[in-house]
Amino acid sequence: MKGFTTRRAVLMAAAAIATSFRSAAAQSHDIRGEVGFEGGAVIPEGEIEISVEDSAKNTARHNAEKTRVKSDGKSKMIAFSMPSNSQASSTLEIVARLEKADGWLLARGSAPLKTGSRVHIMLNKAVY
Repeated sequence: MKGFTTRRAVLMAAAAIATSFRSAAAQSHDIRGEVGFEGGAVIPEGEIEISVEDSAKNTARHNAEKTRVKSDGKSKMIAFSMPSNSQASSTLEIVARLEKADGWLLARGSAPLKTGSRVHIMLNKAVY
């Protein structure tokens, strides 16, 4: 009888774990979109960091809600996808920063976070 109880406990634990993974997966979603450059120009060579930020607090959200894509200096649009646990809100936005290899900011752009729709971010030249 003890073997049956142990097996049942293992099966119940496995079911509980599977349920928790399923509910966690239901809460997270991917943010998909594309980044372009002002005037439809070619995006300069560099690395684009895309993150979710709270504009009301002027802070980045979670480190997990961040991705990086490379620009080869030949594309007019670059697609991206990143995981997110954030729900759409009037203060949340997707921010893209294009930086050169030496860390200099070349361009920045943002767009509001909307659940279920593609995000289009237009990069504007940084002026120093």
